[in-house]
Amino acid sequence: MINSLAFVGLGYIGLPTAVVLARSGVNVIGVDVSEERVNQINSGSSPIVEPGLEQALRSTLEAGKFKAQTEMPETDAYIVAVPTPFADDYKVDTSYIFSAADAISPALREGALVVLESTSPPGTTRQMADRILQNRPDLAADGDDNPEGKPVVYFAHCPERILPGKALEELRTNDRIIGGMSERATELATSVYRSFCEGELLSTNDVTAEMAKLTENSFRDVNIAFANELSIIADRLGIDVWELIELANHHPRVNILQPGPGVGGHCIAVDPWFIVSSDPENSRIIRMAREVNDGKPEWVLSKVDDAVAGQPEAKIAVFGLAFKANIDDLRESPALKIAGEIAQRFGKNRVLAVEPNISELPPTLSKYDNVELAETSTAIKESDIVVLLVDHDEFVNLWGPDLEDKTVIDTKGLWPRQP
Repeated sequence: MINSLAFVGLGYIGLPTAVVLARSGVNVIGVDVSEERVNQINSGSSPIVEPGLEQALRSTLEAGKFKAQTEMPETDAYIVAVPTPFADDYKVDTSYIFSAADAISPALREGALVVLESTSPPGTTRQMADRILQNRPDLAADGDDNPEGKPVVYFAHCPERILPGKALEELRTNDRIIGGMSERATELATSVYRSFCEGELLSTNDVTAEMAKLTENSFRDVNIAFANELSIIADRLGIDVWELIELANHHPRVNILQPGPGVGGHCIAVDPWFIVSSDPENSRIIRMAREVNDGKPEWVLSKVDDAVAGQPEAKIAVFGLAFKANIDDLRESPALKIAGEIAQRFGKNRVLAVEPNISELPPTLSKYDNVELAETSTAIKESDIVVLLVDHDEFVNLWGPDLEDKTVIDTKGLWPRQP
């Protein structure tokens, strides 16, 4: 029976999930290495932009069902949701997972459950378990050979599949894949997610659960790559790609996605590389899709190059820095990459960055003297070239006379097509 739980990592996934769990009646302790973040959360202020999260956080704090701290508690279960970035060779960096494992190990007691939510290559849950058992040789993983009859602990993997901006809703309604290293581990993990999840709970083993999340995002990446490649071809042929896709999608079995400036975020832009690193020889389409999407920002920059060539002293407005609409998450954002490259290439040109969901420039942009965070109205009024990179709600209805006389590079098809 899981009565209390620690959520390790209070970021874009960890904090919303911890709060939803607490609202379901489970006593939740959120653990994060950042004392500043912990203090902010305990004050009732959310460090991330997510609709409804701050109000939900305050209600759980007031009810005494949730608190944040830096120390690892002794509790019935642990859910690990820490970053899994990739290195320069596109192989996963598991150091955050192992750090969490090291922190959990001293507090672990017989019968406890450890769930890895972090998106990981196949076999990572096993590696986390091995790390913990190396630290605690007095324990054994349920399902492993245990001739000495050591007290057992349980390990499982349950990948998250939520959409930023809809986290609180999708945490409740999405189906969940739950893969234990043993049948009993799957059962225990299922009982945790059943406390708040209204979707179907799908049981499997840990390795299949790990691969399922990677498969979902690789499928999406391949389909986005088709749209992005199509947009480049259409531009070369003088075809409106947005009209083209709309027409093609009238076929009853065709559903082409919308192109953009690239692919960002910590899932779709990252997860396919975990499959490629697991089997480079056979991951040909997956690798090529990643290369197409990673190459799209350079195509956008070529359009900016052409525009500046005709206006060498132009002031450039960049609309959107987040990796998708209506959030503040800049991780793996192609928009941020493009903005930084514009600032570097055109060091003598003034660059106005418009991002309604942040209050200060990220370090990757603030290091440039020619970049400033600007209000929408200021950017429109003072710029000569406008580069639309993110379709935030605030940008949808901006088209008007003030933009018609500017050079507009619209990567999202949000505004009327320019000649």
